[in-house]
Amino acid sequence: MTVETIDLDAAGVRALNRRLQGRDGPVAGGHFIVTNAKGRHALAVGLTEAMDVRIRGHVGYYCAGMNREADVTVEGNAGTGVAENLMSGTVRVTGDTSQSAGASGRGGLLVIEGSASARCGITMKGIDIVVGGSIGHMSAFMAQAGRLVVCGDAGAYLGDSIYEAEIFVRGRVESLGADCVEKDMGERAADGLQTLLERAGVAADAREFRRYGSARQLYNFRVDNAAAY
Repeated sequence: MTVETIDLDAAGVRALNRRLQGRDGPVAGGHFIVTNAKGRHALAVGLTEAMDVRIRGHVGYYCAGMNREADVTVEGNAGTGVAENLMSGTVRVTGDTSQSAGASGRGGLLVIEGSASARCGITMKGIDIVVGGSIGHMSAFMAQAGRLVVCGDAGAYLGDSIYEAEIFVRGRVESLGADCVEKDMGERAADGLQTLLERAGVAADAREFRRYGSARQLYNFRVDNAAAY
């Protein structure tokens, strides 16, 4: 297996993304190691081919955004919006993430081995997010589809204005947002969660989690509530 190493101190962010996007040569099936990340922003964005990318060190804003097919691993912490608008493939962060992790994600898998800040999974549209630690407030706000799995605790207003996404929390939930309610953990949901945990490499039992979703009370305008708008 040939591994290509890209030193950001020498190449810079623009050259890195050009290479990983295939604009300087074939990348499908490639293996890349990125060194000296040093908190730089927008690393490994817009990837469209299957490849393995390992970023050594902490990253800044919007790492691995708009990714398709690629498997990206951040060996450190990540700033705002990691894996934003993820389409497919896998993004793994071995540390913690800032706010809005996995925002607007439409597919693929985001694994955060540490904890995530506020608004994790905001407006998610099909992405699966697995967090090994805890998450901050307003997570899964307006989440439309996909699954958010939290092995630790969840902050206030979890799932506010949620649509059809599913939320699973093993620890304590500070409070639920508008129209988010606890639901039964049926056999089908538990089996799907267990498969997802195994795929994410998390050693946990699905039966230890509680399931949350939409009460479906905000789908239609109600004239009786007109004065509140």
